[in-house]
Amino acid sequence: MNLPIVHGVPFSQPVRAVVWLLLLKEKPFEFLLSMPGSSHKNGSRSPEYLSKFAGGTVPCFEEPDTGFCLGESNAILAYLASSNGWEDFYPEDPRERAKVDQYLHYHHRNIREGSTLVAKRVRPDLKFSEPALKAAEKNFRAALTVLENFFLNTNDFLISQHPTIADISAYAEIGQMQPHYTDVFDLSEFPHICSWLKRMSKLGGYEAAHCALKELGSIKDEAPEIESMKKSTIAGTKAISEAVKSFL
Repeated sequence: MNLPIVHGVPFSQPVRAVVWLLLLKEKPFEFLLSMPGSSHKNGSRSPEYLSKFAGGTVPCFEEPDTGFCLGESNAILAYLASSNGWEDFYPEDPRERAKVDQYLHYHHRNIREGSTLVAKRVRPDLKFSEPALKAAEKNFRAALTVLENFFLNTNDFLISQHPTIADISAYAEIGQMQPHYTDVFDLSEFPHICSWLKRMSKLGGYEAAHCALKELGSIKDEAPEIESMKKSTIAGTKAISEAVKSFL
């Protein structure tokens, strides 16, 4: 029986979410590097990759034994939780599950906007206009306000008093902003979110899933060198592989 495969890079926010859930649940998998936007071998725009996920983004989740492939991080998180019976992270109760789904749908044009602030520094192939960057920051700040005043106003986590895949997805975007990671956005005006970030960092698999971020460090003042990105990728990939070996 072949292990399922996660295609992507460890620095990617959506990839990090999927990897973290699998590590947290100690579900063995193989991690294969697929470079976002590249049409070369092992790139997300290569013919081989596009035959598995026509969207051409990372991550892509693959089950070699069945040929099943799935793209889009939040869809993968929901599939993993459903197919493995992880009801603690994706409740079976229709109303509680709907609350999780509500966030997952909200995520993309709201909290996900924050990654534009990171991408402009680490993806020179992507060209962002100044108005687009300002709009992304405005939307991200507004979305953080919603999390601060609604999702985390009375709960320890986004949906209830325990984490779900909604928290995993959200942390991948928000957590990267912290001073000990990219440090590209000041979160100090959101105390509930800052407390939630600390609670999330206590979950299993956290260190390995976020090793690439830690290795790269702050990119607040200038874009990282290509060599720094390579070191981050190598360190993150190694940490993930070693974590999986520990529970095989």
